[in-house]
Amino acid sequence: MYNYNIIPNYKTHTTKLVLPEESELSTCESELNIQLPECYTQFISQYGRGILGGTYIRIYMPSFVANNQEEWIKRITEYYFWDDGKDVLTKEEVLNSICLGDTLDGDEIIYYNKQYFVLPRNEDLIYPLGNTLTEAIEWLCSSNILTEAFTERDFEPINEDI
Repeated sequence: MYNYNIIPNYKTHTTKLVLPEESELSTCESELNIQLPECYTQFISQYGRGILGGTYIRIYMPSFVANNQEEWIKRITEYYFWDDGKDVLTKEEVLNSICLGDTLDGDEIIYYNKQYFVLPRNEDLIYPLGNTLTEAIEWLCSSNILTEAFTERDFEPINEDI
């Protein structure tokens, strides 16, 4: 299991977690005809909707993943510019991935073939993040590549009505 410090939401001042129902996970898998990675389902079932690491990383809820995957594929198809990352993932592989999160800077966290990757908003490379969500989070927070490395690993739930 994950072990992040839960801090109060800046608007509601509570640490109430908004967790997905089990049916939300299975509906996402059914609609996208995929099996969500176990590390993702563990994280989202433990923490739910929120922002990790000093408001840097957002892991999407399963309903958001399912509802936005088609639009995400269309956008990536139209605006694909990661050609210098083709040795890591081809465009076709990116288009067969699922987008499970993003960063404050607009970098997108994707999952393909049992591995996590990041599509940086401001670079035409693709970076491998690891085989687990923990590895992906640690890379994003400490690699010093897409943002200055930081040690904060607080989780702020998004528990206000959006």
